[in-house]
Amino acid sequence: MDLDKKYDDYDFPHTAAEPQNGHAGHLTEGQIAQVHQLRMMLEAEGFTDRLDTLTLLRFLRARKFDVALSKQMFVDTEKWRKETKLDELVPTWDYPERPEVAKYYKQFYHKTDKDGRPIYIETLGGIDLTAMYKITTGERMLSNLAVEYERLADPRLPACSRKAGKLLETCCTIMDLKGVTLTKVPQVYSYVRQASVISQNYYPERLGKLYLINAPWGFSTVWSVVKGWLDPVTVAKINILGTGYQGELLKQVPAESLPKAFGGSCECAEGCENSDAGPWREAEWAKPAKWEKKKDDGKTIENKGSEIETPGASADAEPAAVPEKDGAAQPAAA
Repeated sequence: MDLDKKYDDYDFPHTAAEPQNGHAGHLTEGQIAQVHQLRMMLEAEGFTDRLDTLTLLRFLRARKFDVALSKQMFVDTEKWRKETKLDELVPTWDYPERPEVAKYYKQFYHKTDKDGRPIYIETLGGIDLTAMYKITTGERMLSNLAVEYERLADPRLPACSRKAGKLLETCCTIMDLKGVTLTKVPQVYSYVRQASVISQNYYPERLGKLYLINAPWGFSTVWSVVKGWLDPVTVAKINILGTGYQGELLKQVPAESLPKAFGGSCECAEGCENSDAGPWREAEWAKPAKWEKKKDDGKTIENKGSEIETPGASADAEPAAVPEKDGAAQPAAA
C-alpha cells in the first residue's frame, strides 16, 4: 500500500491485521494503481476531501475494484453530503429528542466485540412512526443516523484501532427483532429501508458482523429467499438467531461488553444505551475527531435541535423518500 503524503495523515494503525484481498497493507500492484487512478480522476473533477487511501479502498471494494463504478459511487456520496450539508452539521449536531425517541427505537454504540470493533445495537420491535413523528421528524432521524456514521468513522474506529493495535474499519451490529409482528412490519420496513439506502450507498464497507436476534417464527424462510439477492460477502457477515441467541452471540461479544438486557453482564450506571462506553471515551486511546477541530472555523450552521417544529405535517407521514440505487439494501448499520 502506498501512502499519499497529501491525504494520508493517519494517527492510528492503518494496516489490516488479516491478509484480505483489497484491504490496506495487502494490495496487489494492480490494486495500488487503481487507488491512484481513482484519486486522479476525482482530483480532475475538483474533489479535494476524503481522498485518503483507506476511504478510496472502501469505495473500490464496494464496487469490486471497478474504478468507473467506484468513482460514480464516490461522486454520488459527495453530492448527497453537499445537499444535506453534512460536513457543516456534524460539529454542531444536537438530538435532544433522543430519550423520547428511544422509548420506541433504541440506537446506541456500546463497548467492543472480541475483535475490538465497536458494537452497535438497535431495537426494532417498538417502532411506531405515528408516535415518533410527534416527537421528531423523519428528516432528523435520518440526519442523526448520518451523524452517527460520521462519528463511527471518527473518533470511534480510530480509538478502537489504537487500542487493538490494528486497523479496524467495521462494527459489530446487533439488531433486536423482539416485538416485530406482522402488523408492525410495514412501519419497521419503511424506516429501515430508508436508513439502509444511506448505509449502503454512502457508507460502504462498514459492516463487520450483523446479528439479527429474536428473529420471529418464519423469518428463516424469508431470509433463505432474501440472501439470494445479496452479495455472498455480505451474506457471510449476517447471522439470523432466534430467542436462544445468547450462546452464539457471546462467541463474538464478551459478556462484559454486552448489556444485561441482551444476555450479557454489563450494567452501566446511566444505562448501557446512554453510556456510549468504549475506547473512544478512554483517555489512553481517544483523540479529538477531525470534525471537532473545525467547530470554530466560523463555517458551521446552526442546529436548532431544541426547537423542533412538526406542525403542518401529518403525524403518521413517512419520511421523504430516499432514492433507491442499484443493489440490495443492507441493514441500517451496514
